[in-house]
Amino acid sequence: MKEPLAYRMRPQTLDEVIGQQHLIGKHGVLRRCAEEKTLFSMIFYGAPGMGKTTLAIVLANEVNLPYRIFNAVNGTKKELDALFAEAKMFPGFVLIVDEVHRLNKDKQDLLLPHVENGSITLIGATTANPLHSINPAIRSRCHLFEVRTLSDEDIATAIRRALKSPKGYDGRVTMEADAMDFIARQSCGDVRYALNLTELAVTLAKDQTVTLELLKSIPSVHSQRSFKGDDGHYDLVSAFQKSIRGSDVDAALYYLALLIESGDMDSIERRLLVIAYEDVGLGNPAAVARTVQAIDAAKRIGFPEGRIPLSMAVIDLALSPKSRSAETAIDQAMQAARQRSCPIPDYLKFTPTALQEEDRYDYGMPQLWPNIQYLPDTWKDASFYSPGNQGKYERALAENYQRLKQIPRSTNLRLLKKKLKKS
Repeated sequence: MKEPLAYRMRPQTLDEVIGQQHLIGKHGVLRRCAEEKTLFSMIFYGAPGMGKTTLAIVLANEVNLPYRIFNAVNGTKKELDALFAEAKMFPGFVLIVDEVHRLNKDKQDLLLPHVENGSITLIGATTANPLHSINPAIRSRCHLFEVRTLSDEDIATAIRRALKSPKGYDGRVTMEADAMDFIARQSCGDVRYALNLTELAVTLAKDQTVTLELLKSIPSVHSQRSFKGDDGHYDLVSAFQKSIRGSDVDAALYYLALLIESGDMDSIERRLLVIAYEDVGLGNPAAVARTVQAIDAAKRIGFPEGRIPLSMAVIDLALSPKSRSAETAIDQAMQAARQRSCPIPDYLKFTPTALQEEDRYDYGMPQLWPNIQYLPDTWKDASFYSPGNQGKYERALAENYQRLKQIPRSTNLRLLKKKLKKS
């Protein structure tokens, strides 16, 4: 059976690895490790198709250490025990663990002592953010290195190598420049995807020439790194919110388009609602209400037409005045509540029993209400709300807030009632 092109073109040395110059360049930490013939336990993290496992294998080969690959998803404890026994016979034994964040507790308990005493050098590979997904016990024993997304030029370099290399097509196949650019763009930095698409195109090519026309005739879907549950997804929604917060409407629409392409309506809905209330808030509350309506409309009509109300909402929010005063206010109030919980004044209780009628809250005297002290004495001078000044609506709120702040508030309702009756 013929091996896939991506498999045949796997690098065997550090010099064959494409990209990752921050790790394997002249002064890169992994280059120095290879030169010193010394490895430490480490975890490589990054998007799929970046070459994490390949880099681990190359490192083991560079330092002439035996290695085995273990998959955390379907590997068994019995397999681990066999690997531990093998490690006893080979000092410096390297265990490469794919999907290391998926190691369950039992496997971790088996692995940790061997990593701790150095009988095994662990090199983990994961698409997840290790700060969030890797067990702290594993993480504290490893160095963390990001395997970065490859550039379009990196992908083009990989394709050119495959076309020329004896392990690839040995110069028998040519590819037009615009066709190579097309594959690089479609790949989104995933070299495995790029080589797989190259292999398919070569199979279909006439006269051993891959053209742009041929590639466009292949009903393929471009590689997309932002999936539900993947760290790329969280990066995407983060960029989406920050673009709206920064009032960059074009960037916000671009990230919305990526979310729509992935069909992730749940994340779009949740993120837009959070943005509306957290970032725009009282700066333009009408836009907040319109966002809720736009989400409802998009869910009712579905994609592709649902993109239109979502686009309107994103444009509206991105270009609206921003105010986070509501979030700041409740956070300060919650901090105060956690710091000290005080009893509610008797006259504010639902059914006060120990108060005479003159000291009770009077539902028939609305003119009395702005003069009453509602906060407990401990917090009577607190100001949790700090008005923003980003939109007409909140400026009006701020003016009213300042006016009300000038009115003295009292806990003596009996005296307040007498004063108001006299006036």
